Amino acid sequence: MSQPGIIFRTFDRCSDFFTFLSPLFDLAIRLWVAQVFFTSSLTKIQSWSGTLALFEYEYEVPLLPPAVAAVLGTITELTLPVLIAVGLATRLSSLALFLFNLVAVYAYGSFLFSDEGAAGLQQHILWGTLLAMLVFHGPGKLSLDHLIASRYR
Repeated sequence: MSQPGIIFRTFDRCSDFFTFLSPLFDLAIRLWVAQVFFTSSLTKIQSWSGTLALFEYEYEVPLLPPAVAAVLGTITELTLPVLIAVGLATRLSSLALFLFNLVAVYAYGSFLFSDEGAAGLQQHILWGTLLAMLVFHGPGKLSLDHLIASRYR
């Protein structure tokens, strides 16, 4: 076999290997992002009075009273990560959580855009990027979305 043939064959094998691993990578991203937001919701529930104080005095959520924003934020962080983790309505759930993440950055921008909050801003950017990947790429083969779609094709 010629030198270019060996190179192309090796590249094809590597490509096949990454294609094989792709569903596991998609699942790992879904589980990691879901864990981040779900854990945040559990923290809110554990100290509801603290959560209400944060929404009243620290976060600047537009348009909503602090108590309503706290309830809606907690419900969002409780439900959407579960849907994302199992891969059900993943694109819609990821889009909603992406927008939620944007609102969180806006609401806490006075801290996140300061020197002290730079690391937190980087985390929000990472989460937003991974959520955008799920919106545009989809949940992958290891998801209920894929299972449902394959049944109706």
